[in-house]
Amino acid sequence: MSSFMTDLVELSFLQNALLAGILCSIATGVVGTFVVLRRITYIAAAISHCILGGIGAARYFSVVYALDWLKPVHGAILSALASALVIGLVSMRAREREDTVISALWAVGMAAGIIFIFKTPGYNEDLMSYLFGNILMVSRDDLILVAVLDLLVVALTMVFYRQMIAVCFDEEFARTRGVRVEFYYLLVLCLTALTVVLTVSVVGIIMVIALISLPVAISSRFFNRVSGIMMFSVFLGMVFTSSGLILSYEPNLPSGAVTILLAGLVYLMTILFSSFKEIFKSKV
Repeated sequence: MSSFMTDLVELSFLQNALLAGILCSIATGVVGTFVVLRRITYIAAAISHCILGGIGAARYFSVVYALDWLKPVHGAILSALASALVIGLVSMRAREREDTVISALWAVGMAAGIIFIFKTPGYNEDLMSYLFGNILMVSRDDLILVAVLDLLVVALTMVFYRQMIAVCFDEEFARTRGVRVEFYYLLVLCLTALTVVLTVSVVGIIMVIALISLPVAISSRFFNRVSGIMMFSVFLGMVFTSSGLILSYEPNLPSGAVTILLAGLVYLMTILFSSFKEIFKSKV
C-alpha cells in the first residue's frame, strides 16, 4: 500500500483511476438502488452486453470511414439507451414477455459487436478492455464524460425521486395515484443504461452488474429507508473501487476483478452475519 500511495502523488493515471472509481460509485449507488428495488438486475445485465454492438460499430465506422470524432463510448451510450427503450416499450406495449425480448437483444448485441470488431482493421485490444475493464487507462476526457453523466443521473433522481420510488415499489398503486408509470419506468431504464456505460470503463461488461447490485444488496441489510440504502451504497462503491485499486496495484492484478471479489466477499460475510444473528435471536 505504501508504494501505491507514493505513486499516487506522482502518477496522473493512478489519480484518474481513483477518481473514476469514486465518480462511478455515485451513479451505481443511486441507480443500483432503483434496479434492485424494481428487481430488474437481469435487464441491466442485458444492457451491459448489448453495448458491445454499439462499441464495435463505432470503432468500425471510425476506422473504415475515417470518422475520428466517433469514439467507442459514443456507440456504447447510443446502444445502451436504444436497448433500454426497446426492452421497456416492447414489454409494456407489445405485451411481449420481457425475458424473450431481453434474450434476443442480449444475443443480437453481442453478435453484432463481435462481427464489427472482427471486420475492423487493426488491433482491437482497447475494445477488449470493455469486456474486462481497465481502470488504469481512464483519461481526463473519460472523467469529464463520467462527471457529466453523473450530474445527469443525480439531477434526474432528485427531481423525480418520489415518482421513481413509487414505480419501483408498487406499479399499480402508483398508477392509481396518477403517476405516469410508463414514463418513469423508461426513465429508470435509461438511467440504468447510462450507468452501465459509466461503469464499463472501470470493471468491464462482464462484471458491471455486480457493482450495481452488490453494494445495494449489502446496504439493504442495514437500512430500511431508501435514501439510507442509496447513500450507503454510494459509500460502499467508493470503498470497493478504491480498495480494489489499492490491493491490485502492487501484485499487478486486474483491478476490476479484485474490486468485484472484494464486494462479493463482503456480501457473503453480510449474509452469514445476518443468518447467525437470526439463529441467535430464535434461540434466545
